Amino acid sequence: MPISPKGLRWAPKAFLAAALVSISACASDIMKTYIGEPVESVVLDYGPPTAVVDLGSGERAYQWRKISTNVVSGTSSGEVHQTKHGTEYEMTETPGYVERQECFFTFYARASGGRWFITNFRKPKLECE
Repeated sequence: MPISPKGLRWAPKAFLAAALVSISACASDIMKTYIGEPVESVVLDYGPPTAVVDLGSGERAYQWRKISTNVVSGTSSGEVHQTKHGTEYEMTETPGYVERQECFFTFYARASGGRWFITNFRKPKLECE
């Protein structure tokens, strides 16, 4: 069955939407795997938490902080123009920069038998997924 030109316009948008959904679920999907596990499981994989908050009633929140940096390179481009005075070269530069992203990953845990077990997690902000 041939695809109409209208259908082709929607194909890239549908692909992009599907890709965004699959990317956005990454951190939350990983965090789900720890539910029911002892807090030590997360500590063994990611190191000690940066904060532990006692919530009362035998509950705690364990939080891990991750800082990511990304270097975005600058660009330069040029264009030759012919003027009445001769040839002129015009250059455009965009400087590079360092992008910094701070993310927090929080697990909730409940005490049982002298240990703490993950019961839930707080969904990270979209940029951290």
